[in-house]
Amino acid sequence: MRIVVIALAALATLATLAATGREATAKTRPAATRKAVPAAPAQTKAPAPGSPRAVYAAMPEAERKAIQADLIWTGDYNGLIDTDFGDNSVAAVKTFQKRNGGKETGLLNPDERSKLADSARTKRQNAGWRVVDDQVTGARLGVPGKFVPQTSPAGSGTHWQSARGEVQVETFRASGTTLEAVFEQAKKQPANREIEYHVIKPDVFVVSGMQGGVKKFYVRGEIRNDEVRGVTILYDKAMEGTFDRIVVAILNAFSGFPPTKNPNQATAARQPVDYATGVVVSEAGYIVTGRDVVADCQFVVIPGHGNAVRVGEDKDAGLALLRVFGAKNLPAAALADIDGRSDVTLVGIAEPQAQGGGNAISSVKAHLLAANGPARPLEPAPAAGFAGAAASDGDTRLLGIVARGTAGSAQAALVPAEAIRAFLSAQNVAPASSGADVKSAVVRVMCVRK
Repeated sequence: MRIVVIALAALATLATLAATGREATAKTRPAATRKAVPAAPAQTKAPAPGSPRAVYAAMPEAERKAIQADLIWTGDYNGLIDTDFGDNSVAAVKTFQKRNGGKETGLLNPDERSKLADSARTKRQNAGWRVVDDQVTGARLGVPGKFVPQTSPAGSGTHWQSARGEVQVETFRASGTTLEAVFEQAKKQPANREIEYHVIKPDVFVVSGMQGGVKKFYVRGEIRNDEVRGVTILYDKAMEGTFDRIVVAILNAFSGFPPTKNPNQATAARQPVDYATGVVVSEAGYIVTGRDVVADCQFVVIPGHGNAVRVGEDKDAGLALLRVFGAKNLPAAALADIDGRSDVTLVGIAEPQAQGGGNAISSVKAHLLAANGPARPLEPAPAAGFAGAAASDGDTRLLGIVARGTAGSAQAALVPAEAIRAFLSAQNVAPASSGADVKSAVVRVMCVRK
């Protein structure tokens, strides 16, 4: 527990690091637990010239944070990912160096930095780590997908869990309330919680302890106006050696009210030529793709078929309709409803840079997350070039296409067949009644800008 408690103490300083705030925090904890929860050290002095802290202070902020994040995944750092690369961060570097047989300088040489990055990357991949936008609550969080592959709606949020429930992650949202009210509820419900640490600041709280005597739990909540968004993490005590570091990563990655851009989402800058995917839905040459795919295009080209004209769009659904005039008897996919399916096969054409200049059609598996609206977030995020890609059941049915979420989310989402069907009807386009194989209906879309 101690490794994560230290991290919680650091995370709780997000709102305030003033002495009065730390004193107030101490008063909220039972006396028996105060010594077990070291406060985050206040580091107000400027680092000495030439010291490790001074060297890190001269680095770009993104690199400092990346080193801290990597040290969390290697189990060497258990604090807050912050702009200040403080004494705890330097100590974590020394721990990493010692464990890897290096000199404990606190400064990473290029070989050590590479080794740290490689080790952290491997651990993230082994955990199936993804940063996702939860469209149910609006929060952003890190999810270790290989530990919690099952996803379902739950209460006011989304629930991820392992096959037998050893690990569970769940988001929640409460409106018209106060942070204090949700904080008190987290301490008391369910009734089988034994609180080991709790702290509340003006806009964030954390609570941790044991639940039912066998599971460790952590709750983090944030408030804006009168809405609280948070995450609850549960896992078997027997897994603490494996999962403690992942908890620290989840707590650091959580943002109840994130900026629009998801750092995990490939939203490439507008290029003179962009590549994406479209799906032929009518033998008369109609192609459905994502609305963002053809934004600001001077020309839209369907290689092998010629130029295409944008004839319609649905801003809410994130769809665009293209037509290649003069095309006849194009292989078209027939639409079919998802019918409760949570796993799909994405069929698309990755951008040329990803396949040595080629234009091969490829397919990948994807999981559909829960959502309030018709669009369903996709996990993991598809590769560049898969915007507008088809989603199928692995056979010939077109279940939807890849587009942006309907609520301004940066995360890729599946727009289902029912929304495409309604869109085509509004454009007076009759979809194919009997479809070709989805793979044969997929085309590359090239957007040529000024």
